[in-house]
Amino acid sequence: MADRENQRKRVSRKRSNESSTEETPIMKKRVVLGDITNSSSNESDSTTHLGPGKIRKSKPKPNSKNPRNEVNVEVLVSPGSDKPQKYGSAPLIYQHLHSLEVEAKRRPLSNYMETIQKAINPTMRGVLIDWLVEVAEEYRLVSDTLFLTVNYIDRYLSCHNLSRNKLQLLGVSSMLVASKFEEISPPHVDHFCYITDNTYTKEEVIQMEQDVLKFLDFEISNPTTKTFLRIFILAAQETPMFADLQFDFLCYYLAELSLLDYGCVRYIPSIVAASIIFLSRLIIQPKSHPWSLALQLYTGYKPYELKDCVLTLHKQHLRSVTSSVAVKKKYMDNKFRSVASLNPPMEVPSRYFEISFD
Repeated sequence: MADRENQRKRVSRKRSNESSTEETPIMKKRVVLGDITNSSSNESDSTTHLGPGKIRKSKPKPNSKNPRNEVNVEVLVSPGSDKPQKYGSAPLIYQHLHSLEVEAKRRPLSNYMETIQKAINPTMRGVLIDWLVEVAEEYRLVSDTLFLTVNYIDRYLSCHNLSRNKLQLLGVSSMLVASKFEEISPPHVDHFCYITDNTYTKEEVIQMEQDVLKFLDFEISNPTTKTFLRIFILAAQETPMFADLQFDFLCYYLAELSLLDYGCVRYIPSIVAASIIFLSRLIIQPKSHPWSLALQLYTGYKPYELKDCVLTLHKQHLRSVTSSVAVKKKYMDNKFRSVASLNPPMEVPSRYFEISFD
């Protein structure tokens, strides 16, 4: 079964393509990240000014299929361990994906802001990614492109001390690499120059693209939080209440909020995805335990193993009003069932982390 968010976008592209008679992308001016050097170097400064810029829509793209792997297996790699254990039913692909996500070369440093970066702080990173969410929407990029982009950014910043005026260049160049991997018709280099209000030249974007590719050793495929969400949502749909599009969109909303939070960098994608399922179920049905035996068997995670990540996501959700302008605006739209308007409980009961479904 295809991922419903990406399928919706690709169907929209097909319809737009059928009704369009012009090949030239539509130009649209918007307020985007202008000069990130204006950001305060003080992490506690939550007010960051965005300069004027431009966004141009790319040509609509045709529909495509993105099937889910629904094969069941008996043996699965336990999260946090290289030893296989029996977990009941889970997609076969999970074993391979988990073995990849724990590889050191695919993971950013959990403290790279403190140990590597001198001129960039988490607030600047959050502003950049929130803007990239807006760019991805304008170009109708699938969300996998966005998640890969953030993965490249964090990994690159884990090894390179970057100046503030190059952060946006890294962002658009990383999205260029990711879109070439994920998209049917990726935006051109000129488009990414244009959306930065020509702050960077075509040659600068291409050079940074080459630097990112060399750093990644051209291994640009990587499991992300969105990858694992596709798998875990299947197990979460054990009741009709959680088999609804609203639940799916709420999960995607929390997943994109997690991209903005530097605190989530320390968690592997499968833990973030499982924690998103936990928190989404709690938001929709706050009086019931958000975890179950099926989810524990399917993901390999017990509630107490998710506690830190769930609380981090919950805190990010509570402050999303001011820290995630583009993400919140995106998911306030009716096509996403306005899930950004759903209010989380003020606290997550500690008793939900104490029960183990053994």
